[in-house]
Amino acid sequence: MTTENANKPADRLTHLAEDGSARMVDVGWKPITDRFAQAGGYVVMQPETLALIRDGLMKKGDVLTIAQLAGIMGAKRTAELIPLCHPLPLNKVDVELTLDEPESRVSVTATATTSGKTGVEMEALTAVSVAALTVYDMCKAVDRGVRIDGIRLLRKTGGQSGDVDLTDG
Repeated sequence: MTTENANKPADRLTHLAEDGSARMVDVGWKPITDRFAQAGGYVVMQPETLALIRDGLMKKGDVLTIAQLAGIMGAKRTAELIPLCHPLPLNKVDVELTLDEPESRVSVTATATTSGKTGVEMEALTAVSVAALTVYDMCKAVDRGVRIDGIRLLRKTGGQSGDVDLTDG
């Protein structure tokens, strides 16, 4: 799938049965392939809050390390959180948090890989979401204006629908 087709709706919603009820998609017939997904997002905050994170002065601890671990744990629990998601054997999950001082935000990027019958987009997106929520939780006491923004799929590879690259560059 090209970037041009990535935002177009499918012919039908795959998680709805003919009668309109919810269903888990049958992927039993699909071949096992290597799959990759990357997602990203931001936690925007006051410059003073970002400085506290940078200097290791947040009372709850090392924000970036704790959020990284939370994101990995979130990816591993995706099928428990998203009702119609298939449980996947994850080969690898990486969560990276970086300080973006010019934009006064923490950038969160997660990648997930599997060898399976369905993609790992939801795992990468869940990793970013949980990591961002953890940053929010650890900062909210000192900055009431903290906000999570821009969570999205960046790219995916593998499977029948083809590769998707939604990055700007």
